[in-house]
Amino acid sequence: MNKAILMGRLTRDPEVRYSQGASQTSVARFSIAVDRRFKREGEPDADFFNCTAFGKQAEFIERYLHKGTKVVLSGRIQNDNYTNKDGQMVYSVRVMVDEIEFAESKNASGGNAGGGYNNAGGYGNGGYAGGNSAPAPSGAGDGFMNIPDGIDEELPFN
Repeated sequence: MNKAILMGRLTRDPEVRYSQGASQTSVARFSIAVDRRFKREGEPDADFFNCTAFGKQAEFIERYLHKGTKVVLSGRIQNDNYTNKDGQMVYSVRVMVDEIEFAESKNASGGNAGGGYNNAGGYGNGGYAGGNSAPAPSGAGDGFMNIPDGIDEELPFN
């Protein structure tokens, strides 16, 4: 089984290109920095992964993601080896993205947020954004928030 799940921030704006031919396919290339859970003296604090997405995912990435956006993605690891102009073999890996979504709120990121795109053919919603404007819950000072009366009708689940 080849499955990777990563959460990190884009290190640069995504590069999106479109294939030529009868059916144009969009291809997004980007890299993410993933913080290491355990850090040792003298070692890097993060690992950097090159990622590639195709089709609707690439269009989602082009439209909503930019340098610094925190995302969570799942995909597979693929060898990306090649021989350079000096005849030396260069070994690397690439994450082929199957699913991608925002990992923080719009307010936390300072940009667009609220969903993602998956290979099932649709956009996901990272949080419920109801059409009615209910009063915002207020903190009670005891670590819990007060839920306003009548909010049950606005929840997307019961």
